[in-house]
Formats: sequence, C-alpha cells, structure tokens
Amino acid sequence: MDTDMKRESKATRKTKDKITTSPTKRWFRRLYTQRHLQVMALLGVVWMLIFNYIPMYGIIIAFKEFNIVESIADAPWVGWEHFKAFMDDENLPDVIRNTLGISLIKLFIGFPLPIIFALFLNELRSVRFKKAVQTISYLPHFLSWVILGGILTTWLADVGIINNVLMALHLIKEPISYLAEPQYFWTIVITSDIWKELGWSAIIYLAAMAGVSPEMYEAATIDGAGRFQKMWYITLPGIQATIAILFILAVSGVLNSNFDQILVLRNSLNESASNVIDIYVYQTGLLSGRFSYSTAIGLIKSIIALILLVIANQVTKKLNNTSLF
Repeated sequence: MDTDMKRESKATRKTKDKITTSPTKRWFRRLYTQRHLQVMALLGVVWMLIFNYIPMYGIIIAFKEFNIVESIADAPWVGWEHFKAFMDDENLPDVIRNTLGISLIKLFIGFPLPIIFALFLNELRSVRFKKAVQTISYLPHFLSWVILGGILTTWLADVGIINNVLMALHLIKEPISYLAEPQYFWTIVITSDIWKELGWSAIIYLAAMAGVSPEMYEAATIDGAGRFQKMWYITLPGIQATIAILFILAVSGVLNSNFDQILVLRNSLNESASNVIDIYVYQTGLLSGRFSYSTAIGLIKSIIALILLVIANQVTKKLNNTSLF
C-alpha cells in the first residue's frame, strides 16, 4: 500500500509540474535531455549556413558588372541588363532545347524504370539471387562519371566493343564514332544515366515496399490474386506517397542535366547536342570570366526550379493528398 501511494504521489507531482511549468521551461528541459541529438543536428545546420546560405550574398552580382579585380560591393549596378542579354543570346534556343530534351526524356523514361525494377526485384523468392541482382545493379552508382566517362569513351570508339559487336552481328557495315555524332549524344547520355542510377534509385522503393503489411498480401492470396494483381492493387498503392515525393523532386530538377556526366562526354563535335544550361554557365562564367552574366542565368534557373517545385507539389497534393509542404 505504501509503495502504491508513493507511486501515485510521484505521478501526481509530475502532473502538477507539467501544468505549472511554463512552455518555455518545458522546451528548454526537453532540449537539454536531447542535447546530444541537438548537437548533431546543429552541425548540419552550421554546414548549411556556411555552404548554402552565406554564399547566397553573391547572387547580387547578377545585378552588377562584377570582375575579380574589385569587390562585390564596389561593382557598379546594371539592373536587369544581364537577364535581358541572356534572353537575346543567340545560343538560348539550343541551350533550352538540349536541356529540356535531355531532362524530359530522363524524367519520362528514367523515373518509372526504377519503380518497375523494384517491383520485379521485390517479387524474387531467392534471397541470394535477389541480393546478387541488387548489388550488381547499384554498383555503377559508386563509380564517378570521370571513370564511367572513360569507360564509355573507350566502348563507343571506332575500335570499341560496341562497334565490334554490331559489326559481328552485321547490324552495321562500318564503325561509327558515336561521340562525334550529335544525333547519338542524347541517347548515350540518357542510357548511361539510367544504367548508372537504376539500381540505386530502386533502393528507396524497395524500402517503401518493406513497409507494406504482409497481411494484405496474404488476404489477396486467399482471394486468388496473382503476382501482377498484387503489385498493381497492393504494392503500388502502398508506395504511392514515396513515388509522389520523388516525382516532385524530379520535376523541380528538370533543368538539371547532370553536369558531371555531360562534361566528360561532350566534345567539340557534339557541341550542338551537348550545350545545356549547366555547361553554358560553366563556359561563360569560369572559362570566359563573365561572372555576372552566368550568375544571372543560374538565378533564372533557380527561380524556374522553385516554380516547378510548387506546381508539382500542388498537383500531387490534389491528386493523392501527398506533398512536401
């Protein structure tokens, strides 16, 4: 009895303390009890401030005529001059066409493929074979585009393995310099990007599938549902929220054409098909020294990406009630 009374009195005191303690004190008390986690989170916040927010001060050079001799503060203001110059740039049509062409094809082909791959991989019954396929599929992700670019350049050369195989199968009569022909560049970029990221992108969907209740599959089996019916009516709806979130992020990055990949695969012969926004900013900014002009282009790209993010977020929110914010 005495023990029960003591426990009740302690519980009563804790309840009274919660009621009488102000929200600020409770917040500081909770912050102290989570101090180790807060320190870890604080390091991430500091990193973001240093590398993501403080450099945003340099955006103002898009409205100035900046050069490396003088500071940003001393550079004269030119207003919207660089933005107007970009709109009148003769390279603008090719840059927009290449950027949207590569990015949209990657979005429409490269986005659903990891979902399909994850669905079939999830249906494998052999755990050993499943792990082997998964390991082989996401291994290219860990190789940089510098390495993969060298491999692709060797494979696609006149005496490379691609030409040798096609000629052995009598599909072509003469070797083709694929990276020297602009009409092949988009196909090479899109195919190699899917090859590199297919397995890695599927990991997120496989993790989401692991959260689907096994009882639903058991009930579907009792009702006589086949594998494809389970995938369509159980697995896909179960990972719908994950697909929506990743789709929003993919749409917002539609103007990103994978700078590293295109930089290692492009050359002067395929320039007409490889000149995307990121490459154009690199050329005009770092190579030509037009820092203000390239910053203006980057700012336009960021604003468009933000608009696309908001639109995609609202669309997915109305369609399946899933959104980032």
